[in-house]
Amino acid sequence: MVKPKVYVTRKMNEEAMAILEKDCDVISWSGTDPVPRAELLKNIEQVDGLYCVLTDKIDKNVLDVAKNLKVISTMSVGYDHLDINEIKKRGIKVGYTPETLTDATAELTVGLLLATCRRLIEANAAAKGGKWQTWSPFWMCGTSLKNATVGFFGFGRIGQEIARRLKTFKTKEILYTSRNAKPEAAEIGALKVDFENLLAKSDFLIVCCSFNESTRGKFNLDAFKKMKKNAVFINSSRGGVVNQDDLVIALKDKLIWGAGLDVTTPEPLPIDHALFKFENCVILPHIGSAAIDCRMEMAALTAENIVTALRGEPMPSELKF
Repeated sequence: MVKPKVYVTRKMNEEAMAILEKDCDVISWSGTDPVPRAELLKNIEQVDGLYCVLTDKIDKNVLDVAKNLKVISTMSVGYDHLDINEIKKRGIKVGYTPETLTDATAELTVGLLLATCRRLIEANAAAKGGKWQTWSPFWMCGTSLKNATVGFFGFGRIGQEIARRLKTFKTKEILYTSRNAKPEAAEIGALKVDFENLLAKSDFLIVCCSFNESTRGKFNLDAFKKMKKNAVFINSSRGGVVNQDDLVIALKDKLIWGAGLDVTTPEPLPIDHALFKFENCVILPHIGSAAIDCRMEMAALTAENIVTALRGEPMPSELKF
């Protein structure tokens, strides 16, 4: 019996590959960097399944070449790199990994928030650079979560888990803005507000929404001007939600106190970018889900999505559209 063909766009762990190789004929890009576009197009003409990651743009050009494609499985919760309209036209199934990275991303976001508001990166650099002279009453003081109002732009699984963790810091209130009221909000003690109130009232404003045309550039100069001067802005969603030129102005003009970013546009952010020049801006290289157990689970689920779809069985985690 001829095995279905699967193309894997990045070097994967042995466990995930073993899941695929049991039932499929697997071809993979062996590099740790993104697969070159020409290489991808050269190898996908006859494949039945595509195992991809968020750096792979799967658009009409790719889909036109991959004429036998039956399933795409992405090792991510976000799917803005997939042309869903074109995929839907072709009746191709899509798998993704939403549940697996919730806790890891929530943990990282809390860490990023603390690193920003308590100036941890700046303090570490000061210690290494010989600026640590003696204990001083107000040196390296930051802002505290205690008695603070924390706002969430987007309050899905990840936002809710961040909120649960932050409540242990004795925050005053949790606010959120989303399209629909969340049933879980009552248990967390979160209050739904409109966007204007979220901006005006939040001491810490955390972005953890999905990225689409309605959220693109949502945080621009107008939004930053409406925030508190002592506000800390955190983004662990997608870089495109923020107008980065406007964020530079907001930090330069002290419209907000500081910013912590795990996502940027582009990625990687050029090392000469203006945001790197601010001591009150902490930038991480998109490591929200970068916990070993999380990435292993994501990789395995991505493989299982493909194998089950090609067997004609229900996928463990199918994107419904």
